[in-house]
Amino acid sequence: MYPHERSLVKHLAGKPFTIIGVNSDRSLDVPKKLVEEGTVTWRSFQNDGNETKISEDWGVTGWPTIYLLDAEGKIRYKNVRGPKLDEAIATLMEEMGEEFPADEIAAEVEKEKAEKAAKKAAALKAKVAREAKEKAAKEKAEKAKQDKKDDDK
Repeated sequence: MYPHERSLVKHLAGKPFTIIGVNSDRSLDVPKKLVEEGTVTWRSFQNDGNETKISEDWGVTGWPTIYLLDAEGKIRYKNVRGPKLDEAIATLMEEMGEEFPADEIAAEVEKEKAEKAAKKAAALKAKVAREAKEKAAKEKAEKAKQDKKDDDK
């Protein structure tokens, strides 16, 4: 989900659009790390309130729960994802006379997914090479040990 949300935040900057996250992790360590590394680029609140939790106030029973509100603060969509989320945002933006840059958002999400896949592939390749090198070194050491035993006979 995060690449899509980051792309929405980037391409809809300056438009009447925002993402607000509600975090329900017991510890703030993980959400803080996500913000620090740039994975989460939008405002996020902890689920604990003074009197009630945000999730209770909004009737959230599972995560993630997505609400789309219109310009008047009315909930218009709930739990739409992927292309349906983009369609819903586009509809709301159009109602306000704004354009929704669907192609740019999709392209950026795909680019980020490809970059992530390339990083995983490179890491896997490095791991395989490292393991092969370690195996070769171990086999060489075992052979040297066996050769020494043979020489001692």
